[in-house]
Amino acid sequence: PESRPPEPLMPVRLIAPTPSAYAFPLLIKHLLLTPLATVPEQTITYQGRVRYTYRTLKDRIGRLANVLAGLGVEAGQTVAVMDWDSHRYLEAFFAVPMMGAILQTVNVRFSPEQILYTLNHARADVLIVNSEFFAALGEIAGRLETVKTVVTIVEDGKAVASPLAAVGEYEALLAGASADYAFPDFDENAQATTFYTTGTTGHPKGVHFSHRQLVLHTLGCAAALGGATTQGRVHREDVYMPLTPMFHVHAWGFPYLATMMGLKQVYPGRYQPELICRLVAEEKVSFSHCVPTILHMVMGHPLAKTTDFAGWKILIGGSALPEAMATAAQKRGIDLFTGYGMSETCPVLTIAHLDSAALAGSAESQSAIRAKTGRPLPLVDLRVVDPQMRDMLHDGKATGEVVVRAPWLTQAYVNAPEASEALWAGGYLHTADIGHIDAAGYLKVTDRIKDVIKTGGEWTSSLELENLIGKHEAVHEVAVIGVPDEKWGERPLALVLLKPEHADTITERALRNWAAHAIEAAGVSRYGVLLQVRFVKTLVKTSVGKMNKRLMRADPDALCL
Repeated sequence: PESRPPEPLMPVRLIAPTPSAYAFPLLIKHLLLTPLATVPEQTITYQGRVRYTYRTLKDRIGRLANVLAGLGVEAGQTVAVMDWDSHRYLEAFFAVPMMGAILQTVNVRFSPEQILYTLNHARADVLIVNSEFFAALGEIAGRLETVKTVVTIVEDGKAVASPLAAVGEYEALLAGASADYAFPDFDENAQATTFYTTGTTGHPKGVHFSHRQLVLHTLGCAAALGGATTQGRVHREDVYMPLTPMFHVHAWGFPYLATMMGLKQVYPGRYQPELICRLVAEEKVSFSHCVPTILHMVMGHPLAKTTDFAGWKILIGGSALPEAMATAAQKRGIDLFTGYGMSETCPVLTIAHLDSAALAGSAESQSAIRAKTGRPLPLVDLRVVDPQMRDMLHDGKATGEVVVRAPWLTQAYVNAPEASEALWAGGYLHTADIGHIDAAGYLKVTDRIKDVIKTGGEWTSSLELENLIGKHEAVHEVAVIGVPDEKWGERPLALVLLKPEHADTITERALRNWAAHAIEAAGVSRYGVLLQVRFVKTLVKTSVGKMNKRLMRADPDALCL
């Protein structure tokens, strides 16, 4: 559907406030009110090594704001962070936007070239960087356009030389700053965060969110998770540990939720299966979220065999939840269920909670529901439509594109007006996912419109991989598709049509090894190296000569030599 201007709002009678009334703006700072009033001594820990209270969190937020203000950070400027999941990141989640500045969460899994692009495109002014990422920073240091100030994070007192001159180390700077900072009120529509997401082609796209959007997303998730009967219910006595990176869609927004609810919070740093198992056991973790690959990694570790996971609620997203994984998790006492969203939606749109009747069924019957995409959160207007934006029947069969409206969806990409208009064509945000809705209101995503491949919960561009593989002298044509993989969700498969003169000069393994080196050298997604290569006798195309990847995905073996 074509984009069109929004309909003008109907004239209505507005409430005239009393002059002294406080017009309560939806600002991130207000998420701190309840925990500081009710559970100020609740615990926040980093790997079990650093441990402090919500009262200390408040002080450290103030100290960080004073440090940044002393470095010249003003409202509207951007502070970028490169760190693993830590208490420091949580402090930045609050301090930076509460100042009126913008927090850029840098994807540390990007290639150095992609990191350079995102920092320059977001026009970051200050960079807070963990020393573990100094090597990547060193490759791009001379080409940063706007970053003028660097703050380093050095753990355990390790002396590491920064590739850029730094004004100081994070903990030392906080120790010398005052905890008192008067966080101002301002328009709730002010930008709070920016991060970048990869797509089908080209550079990563910037996504941004306002204070209002983040607060409403937090409230929507709280209503959905707290409103569950028993299964998947999150409450004040839960212990929260994220297993989705804090650089990606604010760890799905759950650090804000956990803070607002005053939960005990456990931050694991880099995801290491042994450490995760230990933290679950020692800190009594009861609520997490992750992509299937992370859970597969944890459950496959030897320590998992002796770890008691009973009562651990895990929201799965990023990739489809295999029913077999849901069943296996139930046998270990894990309450595993699906959530759905995308970078542009803040991200949570749906959650697959089970009603009491479904909970009375077998593990297998429950898994069929747990693996669905879920029911919409409060305030989410979610539809499955045909190309003319007409609703499909809610019969669990009729498929169409998933489109959505909610008060927390990004309103535009960063400096990308054409892509933004395409995203919002027809006045609904287009997810580019295909699915159906059943009579009970459960959405099931069945396919994607774009031919991107999701490996380990992250996008890998098929077009980028095709471009690289096509540079080999033996390759005539290539189509890269995603094929199911038990560990990674999907992995890329290159279907290669060789030039006749090279049919006997190269093997699938040799081409695969060549492609893996090319992928690493080009800085494409790190998951691209999981590429598989098969030689084919033909490639399926549409009537206009385009690659028909849908049919090739259906039966790739039929094409192979």
